[in-house]
Order: sequence, then structure tokens, then C-alpha cells
Amino acid sequence: MTNRFNRERGLEEIRENPKFDVVVIGGGATGLGVAVDAASRGYRTLLLEQADFAKGTSSRSTKLVHGGVRYLAQGDVRLVFEALYERGLLLKNAPHLVRSQPFVIPSYRRWDSILYGLGLKIYDWMAGRYRFGKTALLNRSKVAEMLPNVETRGLRGGILYFDGQFDDARLAINLAQTCAEAGGVLVNYMRVTGLAKSVDGKVVGVKAEDLETGQPFDIQAASVVNATGVFVDEILRMDQTDGRPMVRPSQGVHIVLSREFHDGEAALMIPATDDGRVLFAVPWHDYLLVGTTDTPLDSHSLEPQPLEQEIDFILETLRRYLVKKPNRSDVLSVFAGLRPLAHNGNGSGKTKEISRSHKLLVSPSGMVTITGGKWTTYRKMAQDTVDLAIKTAALPFKACTTASLKIHGHLQKVRADEHLAVYGSDAAAIALLAEQNPKLKEQLHPEFPYTAAEVVWAVRHEMARTVEDVLARRLRVLFLNARAAIDMAPGVAKWMAAELRKDQGWANRQTEAFLELAAQYLPGAYHPSESTRERKADKAAIRS
Repeated sequence: MTNRFNRERGLEEIRENPKFDVVVIGGGATGLGVAVDAASRGYRTLLLEQADFAKGTSSRSTKLVHGGVRYLAQGDVRLVFEALYERGLLLKNAPHLVRSQPFVIPSYRRWDSILYGLGLKIYDWMAGRYRFGKTALLNRSKVAEMLPNVETRGLRGGILYFDGQFDDARLAINLAQTCAEAGGVLVNYMRVTGLAKSVDGKVVGVKAEDLETGQPFDIQAASVVNATGVFVDEILRMDQTDGRPMVRPSQGVHIVLSREFHDGEAALMIPATDDGRVLFAVPWHDYLLVGTTDTPLDSHSLEPQPLEQEIDFILETLRRYLVKKPNRSDVLSVFAGLRPLAHNGNGSGKTKEISRSHKLLVSPSGMVTITGGKWTTYRKMAQDTVDLAIKTAALPFKACTTASLKIHGHLQKVRADEHLAVYGSDAAAIALLAEQNPKLKEQLHPEFPYTAAEVVWAVRHEMARTVEDVLARRLRVLFLNARAAIDMAPGVAKWMAAELRKDQGWANRQTEAFLELAAQYLPGAYHPSESTRERKADKAAIRS
């Protein structure tokens, strides 16, 4: 069977016929969802992404598929109903990536268990037949059993509830593959440089540049969808230079620790931090993921930087709840993501008060822009967007089919003890690849089970183009253990160079670029006592 999810093939399809029904700008959760929806309805669809798929916000979440307990506390009942329904669909359509995760809220005050328990019982009721598990009150000893390192002084009991967990970047890749299988065309490292307009000012296409070769493309479109997350205002300014900003970015930071700080299967949920948010400590890929923060920003980038006070805030909050307390030296990786929150225009500066509901805009030119929302509701966001694009561009109506569409890799019975489980139905093909070429059984790092076969698979079948693509978003190592990722980079570059027919110079440049990036994920890179000279010396030591 021909692999449609292939960059060269995608470029060739554009050259052969540059006219599309729907062109989607942006390859994060929202853009990929829109492309899947449009392609599965039968529209000729093209998605363009300036970097790698899910390079930005969509690979930097807390890895939760959830209805939003906090949104319920804020009274946003409609959003919670919608998210709980979509959570259920995700479990049904991508069971190889989504699973039920138990959470425990420890209670140190007399009425907390009753208060939180009542709210979570309502949460269960709202989920209906899509409920992931039953909320229960726990006594002190049961909480200590489920959270082995929890602080027991003053502990009165707790609450057990269930939500969903997933691998965000892996789901993004599977959505891209699903789109391609439905006839869609997708190209990463393709930047939109401008909009094409008719004499009456309507958007009729986009101008784009292949960032690998510099080749320009003129692409025609009946409908153009701006789904670029925190970058939507940049695309809007291509359309109207004086437009009002749609997005207020908010930064969320996560740190990663070893499981020695919590080796139970249940996640810890801290319901009320000093800034009024919740904090999660969630087992993920045999590590402990802790976050997140909520810091309003006035600027944004593809590689946002964690702030010193954000890292300290997470560690200080977590230490209050654990007996064995993590320090900065225990942090294995730290990463930041930007939420593309729909601008509320009230100037309060409190991004946690901005609704996580999505927002749609049709420009006078006919371009459709979608922003806001969250991973859990990506499918509904996409449905609303395509429905609006159909209406705006007068495309022939075709009904949405994604509520029952199985996502690439769908496999109902997944063995959770195998590291290839996240590949779902592709796992057998990766194993076969290694059997056919025993050299591909080479383990990339002694602390991780990943092999060279997965690097080759990522290049051939998942459109990985750089060492970062593999170690950050295909294998997730950069987000788990930055130093291990640094160790793995030369080997990954070697295998990628052979597969992509690149020379040693390419492999060296890729390794150097990755080392520069990975240094930013090391917590030491943000220590305030370090001088610039010391940081450069540390990077040099890493390279050597």
C-alpha cells in the first residue's frame, strides 16, 4: 500500500494540482483536526505547517484528556459537558493513545473531601455513559497507599476520581496520518508567506515557501482556514494590517522528575495552588510529569522559555505535599508551552479567567480563523470550523463523520507493558522492520527501550525531518530526560542521515542544532546565579 503521508509526495501533489477546496494553515491540534474533518468529508484538503507537526503548544500539554474539573468550579458547565463527551469519543477512536487515569486529591482540612467529592460526583454524572470511572471518598490509609510519598502529617483522607491521559504529539502524528489516508495533503516545514486575493478582496489562496529548498508555491483555495494557535494574529495581519488581536498568550511550564518521587499508578491532583490554579503530578512514560503554571505573556515564539519563578513555583508547591521533596537538581527536563487563549478584551491580565472555549472569526475577505479551545475538544472545534468554512465559501455541503472515525493506529486491545504500544496497529510493522534488518534492533540509550527501527519508521512513515522531530515529538525523550536526549542525538542523526541520503556534514549540523536546543530543557540553564559565560561553558561541556 502506498504511503500517502510522505513529504515528497505531498509537494508533488501540490505541483500537479495547486487547487484545493480547503487550505489549512497550522499543523497543531486544531489545524490537524480541521484537516482530518475536511478530508474525511471528501473535500480536497491541504495542510501547511511552518515547522514540525505539533512543534508548538500541541506537544507541550499536561497530557490530559479531561472535562476540566476547574472549569466546572468556574461554572462553565457547557464547556465541561462538551469536553466530557469529546473525551469519550477520543477513548473510543484512539484507544492506543488514550486511557483512563486515576487521580487522588489528598485532603488536609475537615470539609475538603466532602466539598471536592460532591463536585466530582457531579462531574461523573455529567459524563454519563462516557464516564471513565467512579469517584470515591478515601480514608487516610488508602490515600497513603495510592500516593506512597504523600505528606501524611495532617492528612485526613482524600478523593479518587478518573480522567483521561494521552500522548499529545503522538496523537498529532496519528491525526496527520488519518488525514492523509482520507485523501488530504500535508507538508511540514512549509511556511505561508502571504495570502492571494481576488480583485474584490476575497482570499482565494496562499503563497508559501518550502523551508528546506526555498522553493515558492502559489496555491489556490476555495476556503483558507487560519488555525495557527498563538500565531493567528500574524496570519490575520497578512489579511488586515489593522486588525484587533484575537489571542492573549499564556505560558504553562512543566517539569519532569523520576518516579522515585511518586511510584504509584494514581496521579496527584493539588486542587488549589497559591495562584488559584490546580497542579498535577502525573505518571507518564515511566516518569513523573508535574505542572502547570499560568503566566500572561505579551510575546510568543516556537520555543518559549520557562521562567525561573515558574520552575520554583512548581517545585515549592509540590514539596508541600511530598515527604521526599524534589529539588532543582532532581529535574530531568523542563519545558514551556503557550496557550492560544481567545482575547477577552477586559485587560485584567488574569489568563486563568479567560474561557478555554474556542472562538471563530470570518474576515471580510472570507478567511476563517479558529483559536482558543484545548486538546480534548479539538474534534468539535474542527467540526464547527469546517461547517463555517463550507457556508462561507459556498462549498457543497457534506456531513461531518469524525465522531465515529477511527484514528490511525486504532487498536482496541493494547498491551500497556510494551513500549511500542503507542504505535497501536503500526507496532507490528516496526517489529517486523527490526526482524528484517537486525542492525535496527540497536538500542538508542541504555535507559530507554527505543531502537533504531523507530528512527527509520519515523522518517519513512511519520514525516520526521530533523533530529528534534524524532527525539522531541516521535519518541518524546527530550520532554522526559534532556540529558539522555543529548546522548542519543548523534546516533539518531546517523540513522536519519542514512535514511534521508544525507552526508556526515548534515548529521553533524543536526546534532549541533539539537544540542543547542536541548540545553534549554535542562533546568540548570535557568539558574539565576549562572553567568552567560558559565552557561556557554556548560553547553560546550555538553557538546564534548
